[in-house]
Amino acid sequence: MLEGVNLTLLIGVGVPLPAPSDVIYALDSIQVTSSAQSSGFQLSFKIGKTSALHTRIATGYFDPIVTRVIIIVTQNGMPNVIMDGVITRQEMTPSNEVGKSTFTVTGEDLSRMMDLVEMPFMRWPVPVIARVYAILAKYAVLGIAPVAIPPIIPDVPNPIAELPSQTGTDLAYLRQLASKAGYVFYVEPGPLPGSCIAYFGPDFRLPVPQPALDINMDTDSTVESLNFAFDGLAKKIIVVTIFDPITMKIPIPIPVPNLDPLRPPMGVRLPVPSKLEFAEGMGAQGVTEALNETIGIMFGATDSITGTGTLDVLRYGRILRARMMIGVRGAGLAYDGLYYVNSVTHSIKVGEYKQNFSISRDGLIANTPRVMP
Repeated sequence: MLEGVNLTLLIGVGVPLPAPSDVIYALDSIQVTSSAQSSGFQLSFKIGKTSALHTRIATGYFDPIVTRVIIIVTQNGMPNVIMDGVITRQEMTPSNEVGKSTFTVTGEDLSRMMDLVEMPFMRWPVPVIARVYAILAKYAVLGIAPVAIPPIIPDVPNPIAELPSQTGTDLAYLRQLASKAGYVFYVEPGPLPGSCIAYFGPDFRLPVPQPALDINMDTDSTVESLNFAFDGLAKKIIVVTIFDPITMKIPIPIPVPNLDPLRPPMGVRLPVPSKLEFAEGMGAQGVTEALNETIGIMFGATDSITGTGTLDVLRYGRILRARMMIGVRGAGLAYDGLYYVNSVTHSIKVGEYKQNFSISRDGLIANTPRVMP
């Protein structure tokens, strides 16, 4: 690996163990992607005619679904669990050229284990938060600890009326519940190897900025490339229509601003909404459902400014993490300032550790005087 950076690869059925020397020796590259909804990984190996990997493949060492993979990157003595998931696919690519044959395994985070069994039609006579905890309790054996936040407007089923029902997999149902409340659901690896956090709640970013991304600063630049885009069509106003709670006959239109209260804009010059849309199906919903969906529209507000780039971890000095904040310097008056980190892709090879990232915010010109060094 690189100076100050060490890689630990754990693989196994049930309890993953450190990968043996022949597996580490054959490992050519690692790619891990962390995004808002789910994460995935890919391990690429070089494999020759006499490689010990052939025996391991045949005896089930890399079998899909049952094989768990944990990837830990330790930088300057600080371990970071960047992936904890299961293998879902393997590919063998033989080649006529010497040393060009490859074996690749692809996988996803542990949320994939919640998407394997189609549940029969099931009634839930309990609130949403109780349903979330009841479903996630089944996966505690995998080391998954639930962190769930109740919907803003409490949703208590009426036993006299028709009860909420679940069809499909647990993962699909959890995401359906999250979508209705304007929330997100994902499984985050760590903080310790073999443990994960299943998060059900608003999509907010930790308000602790990571060290700034420096561009156009000669030898002081910490990123290799950075590109920004300002989408003038990203912002819109959505009008929801509900009926008055007394007569249930008088329609009341309510414009919902395209601003997320949990992710305030970090620019001074906010974009002007370019579209006006009307939400459908709101009139037939109850007051609680309609309010939760309205809040969900606000939580789902899109950012008008997005940025993508690449950095070298050794030059940057630390591992960039998704779902946090980051500062930018050197991009000019309009685009400098704080951003939200939406996704990060780790690309690891022998002697190289790079990250591709996606960031976003609303508004040009930073509303903060400076960013974290």
